Amino acid sequence: MRVKICGITKPDQGRAIAELGATALGFICVDTSPRYVLPTTIRQVVEQLPHPSQTGRLVDRIGVFANATLAEISQVVAIAGLNGVQLHGAESPGFCAQVRKALPDVEVIKALRIKTAAALQEASAYYEHVHTLLLDAYHPGMLGGTGVTLDWQSLQQFAPACPWFLAGGLTPNNITQALAQLQPDGIDLSSGVERLPGDKDLIQVAHLFHQLQEAQKIGAS
Repeated sequence: MRVKICGITKPDQGRAIAELGATALGFICVDTSPRYVLPTTIRQVVEQLPHPSQTGRLVDRIGVFANATLAEISQVVAIAGLNGVQLHGAESPGFCAQVRKALPDVEVIKALRIKTAAALQEASAYYEHVHTLLLDAYHPGMLGGTGVTLDWQSLQQFAPACPWFLAGGLTPNNITQALAQLQPDGIDLSSGVERLPGDKDLIQVAHLFHQLQEAQKIGAS
């Protein structure tokens, strides 16, 4: 299962989180966010990430955008050294298709902020235009990192035709419960492993991976 830690702002924390086991790091490219980070700073984080020979894999570097233009996204991808983009605004399936065509070597993730059952039904419109979906909790004033959980029970029948991440209020303390109810292809945490926005708590990140290992043992028994 993929594990994405989002809202990375510090090079030393990015490297440490990758070494602890994260398969993807997320960088907020929305300048109104308290976790916003400049493309040049993202590049500094990327350049300090462990080499695949050290971890056995290359960590994915995913930029999070909201209603940005294709030109803006492409520029940040090039400067920062990203291999994935997460579209967290009101991007249409058609726009997602444009991004995928323009950046053929970049994973396109569409985040859906789930407020109602109808919002969940909108997911099918994106299946053929993105590589991956991400389900996040709805908040009227924040795009992400809200600490608000989704109604996991309502997602038990969710079976999209593409891989998907579960996000929204996940923490080391509730991840076992979430994964007992759902089987996402990946999980995404931000505020659940932070001291302050953009300042990750490495003890909590380590606790997360311990909990995931325990959950895996339970699932295998």
